Amino acid sequence: MITIKTAAEINRMHEAGKILAECHRQIANLIEPGITSQEIDQFVEKLLKQHGATPEQKGYKGYPYATCASVNDVICHGFPKKEKLNAGDIVTIDMVVNLNGWLADSAWSYAVGEVSEEADRLLRVTKESLYKGIEQAVAGNRIGDVSHAIQVYAESEGFSVVRDFIGHGIGQVMHEDPQVPHYGPPNKGPRIKEGMVFTIEPMLNVGTYLTKIDSDGWTARTRDGKLSAQYEHTIAITADGPIILTAQ
Repeated sequence: MITIKTAAEINRMHEAGKILAECHRQIANLIEPGITSQEIDQFVEKLLKQHGATPEQKGYKGYPYATCASVNDVICHGFPKKEKLNAGDIVTIDMVVNLNGWLADSAWSYAVGEVSEEADRLLRVTKESLYKGIEQAVAGNRIGDVSHAIQVYAESEGFSVVRDFIGHGIGQVMHEDPQVPHYGPPNKGPRIKEGMVFTIEPMLNVGTYLTKIDSDGWTARTRDGKLSAQYEHTIAITADGPIILTAQ
């Protein structure tokens, strides 16, 4: 069941989103060769506490960290680690912020130092595909219009779109309806209505879209070992178009 949010509820989620965006702004200044994703995770948890917020991921189905940190061929749900990030790596930091019971969700991919031309283009196209999807997230369209816009753009640039992980509704729980794939035909799926709040979070791969899961039961990797990137926003649907609740 899709839950329609009131303007007041969306405002509460927006406040959580502002804190999340501040985390990403500060992470962008921290990312450099030599830092560890575990240090970033600890920084985020401390910053959230300072703002009276909590990391919703921590403890979710036993997940032990405040963030997911996915490096290079890791698509999503990577564990923060004590190994140093190296120049040329790309890392996606994903988090869900809980402020007074209302949630916001956003992932962002970062270049570590100078990266290859291929990695740089993957980052650019993945971010652009997110905004192509957001453009279609207007009342009266269908979820499939969002999905289709992302797939068409990503594949036109030579990248594949992950099928196994998708966007989702969000509110006081992390995963609600509707489900928001990043691939598929237009004019399919639920009708987008004012008051809906959901994430759009395309994951694009250099090679195949097929995935595999590590023995930890969480870490999802590209099956061919090639690079993956992800960008995600939480958006609210209004009469005037989508509002990005996690805008940086």
